[in-house]
Amino acid sequence: MSERDPDPTPTPVHGPDRGETPFEGTSWILPDAAKLESLAEFAAGAGHEINNPLATIIGRAQLLLKDERDPQRRQMLQMIGAQAYRIRDMIGDTMLFGRPPKPNPESVNLAETVRRVVSRLQEPLSQAGCTVDVEIPADIKLRADPVQLSIVLSELLRNSRQALQPQGGTIQVLAKLGDAANGLVDFEVTDAGCGFTELERIHAFDPFFSGRQAGRGLGFGLPKCWQIVRQHGGTIAIESPPGGPTRVHCTWPAG
Repeated sequence: MSERDPDPTPTPVHGPDRGETPFEGTSWILPDAAKLESLAEFAAGAGHEINNPLATIIGRAQLLLKDERDPQRRQMLQMIGAQAYRIRDMIGDTMLFGRPPKPNPESVNLAETVRRVVSRLQEPLSQAGCTVDVEIPADIKLRADPVQLSIVLSELLRNSRQALQPQGGTIQVLAKLGDAANGLVDFEVTDAGCGFTELERIHAFDPFFSGRQAGRGLGFGLPKCWQIVRQHGGTIAIESPPGGPTRVHCTWPAG
């Protein structure tokens, strides 16, 4: 990870959700709040209903495995358990998107948080040939739940890492002072990947949509980010012109 001192007098950039200040140009991808709220309600209900029988399956598989001596049957029970745990992890993402925990905001140093997240992700980033260039003033603080802010940063860095495959490249994370009157900070995660196809643009924030070519939209990454950011009173949008680069822009209350 490299760091550079940013411009001491940055120009604010703003990126609110659909229905607020409009974005310029057609390269912006904006979350559809009404659609996502409906999907979140469905995801929360479905996740709860699936979780109960799933717990029974896991428990029974473990109980049977305990006394099973036949190698082939043990292998089958282990496979059942492993796949059930995989479903459980997916349900966890479903519930985090559908009914995320209420944030416990505090004053969080953004640059320090980014450094910690990058450090945790250093191995997969290095294996993918990716470096992270951080340009964040040391005194910028957000009013954020530190765990949930880390989730947002992790998901955005993961998306950029996948988008840069197979060549690898540099992921840029920068922050600038936003609208002082509204007490906002603007931060962005940018990569030079190939950008979004038209189909991926339509479904970028949809849960379970798999945009594997651009490395985005897999699982609940962007929907989780949307939920967390909006619960903090911020906004998220994506700028991805044909051929890239792709820039995910967030506004967040200053801390």
